[in-house]
Amino acid sequence: MGLFDQSALSWMLVIIFCLLDSFRGQIVYSVSEEVSKGTVIGNITKDLNLNIQELESRMFQVVSGHDKKYFEVNTKNGLLFVNDRIDRDELCLDAEKCSLNIEAIAHNPLSLYRVEVIVTDVNDNDPLFPVKDHVLNVFENGFPGEKFPLPMANDADVGSNTVKSYKLSPNEHFSLDVQKQSVFAELVLQKTLDREKQSVFQLLLTAIDGGKPPRSGTLQIIINYGTCSTFLIVFSS
Repeated sequence: MGLFDQSALSWMLVIIFCLLDSFRGQIVYSVSEEVSKGTVIGNITKDLNLNIQELESRMFQVVSGHDKKYFEVNTKNGLLFVNDRIDRDELCLDAEKCSLNIEAIAHNPLSLYRVEVIVTDVNDNDPLFPVKDHVLNVFENGFPGEKFPLPMANDADVGSNTVKSYKLSPNEHFSLDVQKQSVFAELVLQKTLDREKQSVFQLLLTAIDGGKPPRSGTLQIIINYGTCSTFLIVFSS
């Protein structure tokens, strides 16, 4: 290694140690998504044990690597507040944890503070099925206990605000079997249908999330009841 390389490495180490020495720890805040601009998150001056009279003279500010400046500090009172709209679904998609990392900087002398703002989910999305109508063909010789898989509803929210249960409209022929771990629903034939009385049935499936209050979405189930020849005629036409 040449003299120049050794000198450059030495300077790099000095800079790294200085920066590490400048970091004064990390504080964590929490804020709900979609809160109004100007919403106060916390008193960052108090939480960092800073003198509020020094904020302006030391050019105190918060910075991040995001295009939007989501947060700002009022140097008059030391309050950290929301400066732009925070859309959790846009920032973190369906991730369980969503957080924004920012750095608070004070100059003369240089001090750096790591700040993590956890963005909590708001139940602002309805469960949605991939289709509006789902058609089932049930054969006349179907037996009680026979199961028919149903489409799953999706919810853009996360955690407790995702789909938690399904409900089927009251009827005497079908019940609902819901697998809780995967929130997967199946239609279960309970009573044989009479094709002479009614060959087409309509049921309503409702997906319900765990929000407070809960939100829901619906799926229309159209059940055709007939024989093999009946369905062959329908398909051929």
